[in-house]
Amino acid sequence: MHFYRTKLKVLREIVLWAVLLCTFISCDSYFKKQSDGVALARVGEAYLYKEDLKSLKFGNMSKEDSASVVTNFINNWAYKQLLLSKAKINLTQDKLKIFEDLVSDYRTDLYTGAYKEALVLKSQDTIISDFQLAEFYEREKENFKLKEQIVQLRFVELPIQYMDKEVISSKLKSFKEADRVYLDSISIQFKKMNFNDSIWVGVNRVMEEIRPLTTDNQGRYLKKSQFFELQDSLGVYLAKINDVLDINDIAPLPFVEPTIKQLLLNRRKLSYMKKLEIEIIDEAIKDKEFEVYEQGN
Repeated sequence: MHFYRTKLKVLREIVLWAVLLCTFISCDSYFKKQSDGVALARVGEAYLYKEDLKSLKFGNMSKEDSASVVTNFINNWAYKQLLLSKAKINLTQDKLKIFEDLVSDYRTDLYTGAYKEALVLKSQDTIISDFQLAEFYEREKENFKLKEQIVQLRFVELPIQYMDKEVISSKLKSFKEADRVYLDSISIQFKKMNFNDSIWVGVNRVMEEIRPLTTDNQGRYLKKSQFFELQDSLGVYLAKINDVLDINDIAPLPFVEPTIKQLLLNRRKLSYMKKLEIEIIDEAIKDKEFEVYEQGN
């Protein structure tokens, strides 16, 4: 355990210094004196120029407040430069080499990552056809077992003193086209509603909408083709269950469609990235920008 803590402490120290050096890298443009520009401050060979204050936001500040902001900015810049100078003097060459490699890798990853993402966004086809979705689902459906119960239902939440509750209950149970038209026409009277009973919804989401429904009583009410009425201090809830699927049942395609689409897009992206890597290297070899020399034994 002591060995583990020691390694963790060393790792944290390396990461901390790497982050500090990454911060200082943003001041690279100040490390060498430039012939143009108005210099505001100097620390060793590093210069801070007036143009470097462009990022500051003064708004409607008074002259005194603006001057204070500039002074704080200059002092903060100087502190970083002085601290960096001391770090370079006091750290061992081995640690400096580690940090410089980390900063170099970080800079490379930032540039190349942004470039690759731009290429992917420009070139990648983001359309997944219904056939592709269905084919993947049929092939992998055993991997889409439910981790929670899901239901199809329609429901309304009525005010406590609603007068025509029986009428609403009757039409919600029947739910013929005329019933739906009627319910839509008076929906402004409902506190909450859902008439799209073809959508599968997780039980936890249902319990968020129908507050008296809990893990203790859901087995009593969440049954296929069941109608139920519940009430709390805030309202009356009328619901008709169309269908129920239990934990470990195979999830229906519409329920997992967003997940499948993202999986297919990720696979397409990885395939494109591998192809891009091969093309870039091949082109560089062809243009003699990239060469690998034979190594002697």
